Amino acid sequence: MAYLSMGEAHRRITEYLNRFSDSVSSQDGVSLKSLLALSSNSPNLLALADSLNVFQDANRLIRQSDRYSQFGEMLVNFFRALQCYRLGNLVDAYQAFEKFANAFTQEFRSWDSAWALEALYVVAYEIRIIAERADRELASNGKSPEKLKGAGSFLMKVFGVLAGKGPKRVGALYVTCQLFKIYFKLGTVHLCRSVIRSIETARIFDFEEFPKRDRVTYMYYTGRLEVFNENFPAADQKLSYALMHCNPQRESNIRMILKYLIPVKLSMGILPTKSLLEKYNLFEYENVVQALKRGDPRLLRHALQEHEDQFLRSGVYLVLEKLELQVYQRLVKKIYFIQRQKDPNKAHQIKLEVIVKALQWLEVDMDIDEVECIMAILINKSLVKGYFAHKSKVAVVSKQDPFPRLNGKPVGS
Repeated sequence: MAYLSMGEAHRRITEYLNRFSDSVSSQDGVSLKSLLALSSNSPNLLALADSLNVFQDANRLIRQSDRYSQFGEMLVNFFRALQCYRLGNLVDAYQAFEKFANAFTQEFRSWDSAWALEALYVVAYEIRIIAERADRELASNGKSPEKLKGAGSFLMKVFGVLAGKGPKRVGALYVTCQLFKIYFKLGTVHLCRSVIRSIETARIFDFEEFPKRDRVTYMYYTGRLEVFNENFPAADQKLSYALMHCNPQRESNIRMILKYLIPVKLSMGILPTKSLLEKYNLFEYENVVQALKRGDPRLLRHALQEHEDQFLRSGVYLVLEKLELQVYQRLVKKIYFIQRQKDPNKAHQIKLEVIVKALQWLEVDMDIDEVECIMAILINKSLVKGYFAHKSKVAVVSKQDPFPRLNGKPVGS
């Protein structure tokens, strides 16, 4: 850092205080939000942080001025948070920022209009980001990470401020999305239920009146929740909404949505195109799709094993693992078509030993009893229409539509 005189530091601090006061008095939310983005590393805030470390008497400057003292609790704690953040003391930065955020929320509550919503969004975002970084600092020092949980508690209070009648209510969905990010990070997704209930059942809310950005994020996270609950029709509806309304220029966001939507679609028998996988760099699904097309259980297992860590982190491994039944259906279907070419009159009678040999050719070791069990499951799940002749070890499939399409419905639904 270049040399900074006491006079220049005083000037920078006073300039910030004037901008803060002017933003509030003129109800300029856009200007105010730029003054609060602590983690943005903006040149102005970095310069302010350096000035606060040179001019140590900023608190007195605030309290002695009638213009600034009304915002004293906010400004003192924000300055403290900024100093600590600049010095890399993230736990102290979080503690000070939380005090600032509480004071800001109290002021926001008293303002009649929603002019400061954008500034509140910045506060909600910043407290989550600073809490995450503070928790990493705590963990690296062998201490229990607890700040992100505290940020969640704070944001629930903010949600309570917004979730009422009046123009401020449109901010509730943004705060909800920040809460989702915290709950997913902490692995406490069950806590999402209460805010979801408020958004989806309260009559004061009209979902389409919320900003599109927040609607897309909300549908993305609630869609992921439905994936975890194996409620695939609901997951399909929510994730498809998110994809349809997502900004087409935000390819990374589209990719995030597709990471969950593709497994949901696959479970319903709908395969993505190769060009889609290539465009959004989703090559981990390439062999999964090929396995479904070919009826190759070995290829499916290889794909799951190769990308196991990635699929487990995303929470879609079990969804993809259950595609094995569709793969077996495809294999039996291919055998049926080959038999129909050779002898159309007997095509509907599929000997289990033929399936065993096909699996051996695919290097899948399975005996006839295991194949019999799989055929029984396929019939039970309505993936194959027919019946099983146990004594002769033959599956007799229907002459009319023996392999029903899923038609967008999950297996067994």
